[in-house]
Amino acid sequence: MPSLPSPDRGLDLRSRFEEIFGRPPAVVARAPGRVNIIGEHTDYHGGLCLPIALDQATWVATAPREAGDDRVEVVSTAVPKPWQGTAGSRGEGWARYVTSTLAEVGHRGGADLLIDSTLPVGAGLASSAALICAVATATSTAAPDELVEPCVRAEVEGVGAATGGLDQTVSLLARPGHALLLDFGSGGREYVPWRPEDAALELLVVDTRTRHAHAEGDYRRRRAESEAALSGDPDRLDAMLARRRRHVETENARVREVVSALTRGDWPSVGAALTASHVSLRDDYEVSTPELDAVVEAALAAGALGARLTGGGFGGCAIVLTPADLRDRVVGSVLDRYRDRGWAEPSWWVAEAGGPAARVVRARG
Repeated sequence: MPSLPSPDRGLDLRSRFEEIFGRPPAVVARAPGRVNIIGEHTDYHGGLCLPIALDQATWVATAPREAGDDRVEVVSTAVPKPWQGTAGSRGEGWARYVTSTLAEVGHRGGADLLIDSTLPVGAGLASSAALICAVATATSTAAPDELVEPCVRAEVEGVGAATGGLDQTVSLLARPGHALLLDFGSGGREYVPWRPEDAALELLVVDTRTRHAHAEGDYRRRRAESEAALSGDPDRLDAMLARRRRHVETENARVREVVSALTRGDWPSVGAALTASHVSLRDDYEVSTPELDAVVEAALAAGALGARLTGGGFGGCAIVLTPADLRDRVVGSVLDRYRDRGWAEPSWWVAEAGGPAARVVRARG
């Protein structure tokens, strides 16, 4: 496993673990969330995606229990009540992400785990995958690329979320300053430089504060619809299934367009593809919301190069590619649109392409 010098949050979690469990953790690990630049609802169809990892991450501190003690206790800084069970038992609610991961990576015996996160839950930034990848990184010595499939199974089979493998792959394999081009048909992976700052641009993430849950019905229904659309005769599909198929096919083409535009430094074309993706997700895949649409419309009206929802939709976040010197105007336009409609104010930040999941060790000296 890769290691990183321990930032303050890792040290704080180490201290908190010792306070709760009476001994220091054996391992502290972190795994990042992600923003998908483009390529939405394509991974589970063997298509193309282009995500980056975020600085926001989920942290796990853990230590084994004494030999013969098979008790597992999971404490989260975000949840009042800890989960307790035995090794191999299936957790309930949020704890199922942890127990499913322990099962998939082959963890044996008892353990204590403390979880902390800087990722908003249900915002379309892969908070669930970050939790799974952080637990896997903390409890397994397998190489990151060997953890991808177990982490995907933990969410799809263990939790029951009908997701693809985009989130876990980039969380485990990201590279700073790069997007990760994923081809889920061929299994291909390629690092593509992602440095909008070199062109005096920024990628803003705007959290609409509307939430979704991928294990629930809407996401699963869209997946079933698009699978039927792609497996059927395109000339005999009804209007709804034709729209679902069109989104997947055109979204894959947009991923290729963005990669090509990045190689030639054509950021206006990148922005145009982002906006076209949002229109497709809104009209053909029907996963947008009034809040997401408002962010995109307001940002474009203020001079952004492009904007779209990111993640599965039905709430969560939008991304906005904007000239850095227009940031205040773009954000102000979004906030004004929200105030006009009486909505709670969204949060936002500038996203940069970060690194992968890693074990974090205390610097010695």
